[in-house]
Amino acid sequence: MKETLKDLKERRSIRAYRPEQIKEEELQAILEAGTYAPTGMGMQSPKIVVVQDKETRDYLSVLNDRYMGSGSDPFYGAPTVLVVLASRERPTCVEDGALVMGNLMNAAHAVGVGSCWIHRAREVFDSEEGKALLKKWGVEGDYVGVGHCILGYPADGAVPEAKPRKDDYIVYVR
Repeated sequence: MKETLKDLKERRSIRAYRPEQIKEEELQAILEAGTYAPTGMGMQSPKIVVVQDKETRDYLSVLNDRYMGSGSDPFYGAPTVLVVLASRERPTCVEDGALVMGNLMNAAHAVGVGSCWIHRAREVFDSEEGKALLKKWGVEGDYVGVGHCILGYPADGAVPEAKPRKDDYIVYVR
């Protein structure tokens, strides 16, 4: 348990990556952790789409940047993008997907892989281009894009220090 708490406290969002792909065994461990995230009534509404094909990854980056508008790569050069979707049929779809995202990022840290939650998946997969990608990938149903979990090995100096926790983070009602 102490190791789990240490990992939770030390995980950081990484915003610069080396170009090499992560190892398959690391990817599988991260994905397995994602599938064990709690979901409303245990219905397992999320789906995780693994994107490691550079052309598709780069296309997702372009679609994402349309909503961010920075003109740069919103995936910070990470070679793997995990697209987390959740079924709109479940009232807890966003919460379910958010818990999957948390498990993915914490597991990534535990196996030595950097990660970061990249927003705008909802906008991307509500667009015609995003819907076309889902169809191409064989994802059928009404899904909301919850987040992009980018994965890769941090570039030198890419691991930031933790910010101090705010004083009023916890409120006790006893």
